[in-house]
Amino acid sequence: MKRAWIGLGSNLGAPERQVDHALRALSLLARSRLVAASSLYRSLPWGDPDQDDYVNAVAALDTRLPPRVLMEQLLRIEAEHGRDRSAQRPNGPRTLDLDLLLYGEEHYRLPDLTLPHPRLHERAFVLLPLAELAPELPIPGHGNVKSLLKPEFASLCWRLPESGASLR
Repeated sequence: MKRAWIGLGSNLGAPERQVDHALRALSLLARSRLVAASSLYRSLPWGDPDQDDYVNAVAALDTRLPPRVLMEQLLRIEAEHGRDRSAQRPNGPRTLDLDLLLYGEEHYRLPDLTLPHPRLHERAFVLLPLAELAPELPIPGHGNVKSLLKPEFASLCWRLPESGASLR
């Protein structure tokens, strides 16, 4: 089994519900087990400010699926939740976004999959929920999660009230 870390986000179509449904879908993946899910966080849009705030979370998944197969399953879950990647603008609004952040200690640089996720170390909406679950987790080439947290993240991303870490 490999530990995969997955970022979840939504800002369309009842975002909290979208993220909860995606967590349930992750828990049903073959040859995988959902181990943990962070609280839900609200974050300002990244890269394209002309849209609603996002709801984000991070999940830990133990899996026997190879990284490309896991990524295919994440894309399938996105599509089942109404996401059409071909029709959306880059960094624009979305019903569901699932990012494969880390897959064990593996490194990949393929046209359709880069691991670790190339911008993981600079995104508050990933690092804050990840710090809740695994503050000592190393981010290759950047240090551990807690060392990457910046004071300005508090103004970009904040935990939603009554959103305790659970497996939903």
